[in-house]
Amino acid sequence: MNITPTPIPGPALIDFVELTDDRGFFARSFCRDEFVEAGLEPAVAQCNVSFNHLAGTLRGLHFQTADAPESKLVRCTRGAIIDVIVDMRPGSPTLGEHFTVELTADNHRALFIPPLFAHAYQTLQDATEVHYQVSQPYTPNTERGLRFDDPVLGIDWPMAPSVMSDKDRNWPLLGSIAALVELAEASGAPT
Repeated sequence: MNITPTPIPGPALIDFVELTDDRGFFARSFCRDEFVEAGLEPAVAQCNVSFNHLAGTLRGLHFQTADAPESKLVRCTRGAIIDVIVDMRPGSPTLGEHFTVELTADNHRALFIPPLFAHAYQTLQDATEVHYQVSQPYTPNTERGLRFDDPVLGIDWPMAPSVMSDKDRNWPLLGSIAALVELAEASGAPT
């Protein structure tokens, strides 16, 4: 595996190192020891699969509060997505900044997302499947969200959403960076 930090400290891109022959390739997609060595949380408490019928489906932006923090390792196993994370760590110098990466079944890339980052993705193809390794079981009462189209965040999505949950469509707008700081401080661990 190749583990590459993103411009926002904490998250990382995980790429295969392929051993190829006439059959195809073999590659390690997760290694606890390599994650620890890179300073990433290696715990896996739950694995989830999300299947999406249509291109343009948008899920997120979701994050868990510090009461039930979770890290994620996200990989697209069928089709393609644009994956977006937003730093929600209280006191972080990159609070409110986002990072975007294309994950596809063909590029085999994964994104490691530390706790207190909001996460969303939009499908780029019909019949897209996404696999998550999560460090904590889902705790619904600690979930929060940000609006995908909030002008404070300035995320440039590749297309208008074709399918989206009412919950995700109706997260409140922040209105200002100060509101983002307030939300992060209310949701996060003390700094």
